[in-house]
Amino acid sequence: MASSALTVDHVLHQLLPLATAPHWWVAYSGGLDSTVLLHLLVNARRINPGLPALTALHVHHQLQAEADSWLAHCKQQCEGLGVNFDAQRVAVAVQGRGLEAAARDARQAVFANRLGQGEVLLTGHHQDDQVETFFLRLLRGAGVEGLGAMAASRPLGEGQLHRPLLEFPREQLLAYARLYNLSWIEDPSNRDTDLDRNYLRSRVLPMLAERWPGYRATVSRAALEQQAAAHALAEDLPPITTLHNRFGDPGLPLDDVLEQGDAQAARLLRRWLRQQGLRAPDRASLLEFLRQLGQAAADREPRLVVDGAVFQRFLGELYRLPATPDWRAAEGLELGAGNPLTHPGLGRLSLVPAGEGEPGIVLAPEERLTLRFRRGGERCRLASREGSHSLKKLLQEAAVPPWWRERLPLLYRGEELLAVADCWYCSGDVEEGHRASRKRWQVRWERNSATAAD
Repeated sequence: MASSALTVDHVLHQLLPLATAPHWWVAYSGGLDSTVLLHLLVNARRINPGLPALTALHVHHQLQAEADSWLAHCKQQCEGLGVNFDAQRVAVAVQGRGLEAAARDARQAVFANRLGQGEVLLTGHHQDDQVETFFLRLLRGAGVEGLGAMAASRPLGEGQLHRPLLEFPREQLLAYARLYNLSWIEDPSNRDTDLDRNYLRSRVLPMLAERWPGYRATVSRAALEQQAAAHALAEDLPPITTLHNRFGDPGLPLDDVLEQGDAQAARLLRRWLRQQGLRAPDRASLLEFLRQLGQAAADREPRLVVDGAVFQRFLGELYRLPATPDWRAAEGLELGAGNPLTHPGLGRLSLVPAGEGEPGIVLAPEERLTLRFRRGGERCRLASREGSHSLKKLLQEAAVPPWWRERLPLLYRGEELLAVADCWYCSGDVEEGHRASRKRWQVRWERNSATAAD
């Protein structure tokens, strides 16, 4: 059980194993929990200057009238503490999931996208949050994995998420904040009892506290026992290997999952989702998705949405679809030899010299190609095949996943299609390759991390 007085020494032992991370981030909303954690991290770095650099990451949900003033408050607090500050605005799309879930998914997407390889995100979740999560999942019929509530650490994007305050109740964080005269934000939505967590916090749990004052510690221990049981069950699962398609999307072979029984298949899928840095949905949702996969016709593609990430079946495998930034905004950009094209929704396109006998695009020194995307009716004349062929047919023959068919960059000279990404070259200009003033080039497409898991 945690000591009655929270100090930096209580969390420093949890932070030291993270000292080799290239960077620390702290999820900083400006509320009590994240304010206390930020202050603790600043003090920890003063005690141990060798700890990684720290950046406070604030997510502006654009849901409250006061959100701009909250951002200004957080920025001011970070300036006073000498901490780097990074604010990200998000558009919260509810789409039937509920406001809480939609806002959480939007935050998680920001966190996952900001973390670099091996970096750490620290959050201010405390013991009361853990207890609330346990009861919410219990009421939703969660199994062993779900009743483990929040783990002290888990993968997130390319890095790790850590919760160093899970053993401390909120009252200790409040005492710490008052001791150091900290300033924090009170979000009025926390009083909205139409939201499940707030109802549980303000109406149900106070009655439990009257009868069982130590319930937070005992429920937290129960969650830890469930985590241990879930870990033991996971050790009995067969190994499963992540595969990647030609565009870098991570996936897994569905036969290896569907041949298991329902419960075992759900555990396998849940474990794989966690390896992707995502929180798995509840057991009922996973079982329904597995049922759809097993019963849907071959031309139907059931989808699963987890933490904002989308998974879809294709040719007997389940893939994580790429994120959907505004890649069409790259339309009309130009590409030339020595002048690569970079766009956040697309990645980086460049031209590299083609080797002897290799296919490619023949260009004059100052010639530029124009980037477009599919509109329908495109045709390509391949050097290796007679006649021209519809792009639609080429994509189908090559088993290009449907979610990539619209976003493949098409390179044009005027109205002539010369290349389909780094997949095919259309040979309208091959005969001019003997000219000394012209060279043959190949397309190199580096898809960014927001586009695919390269």
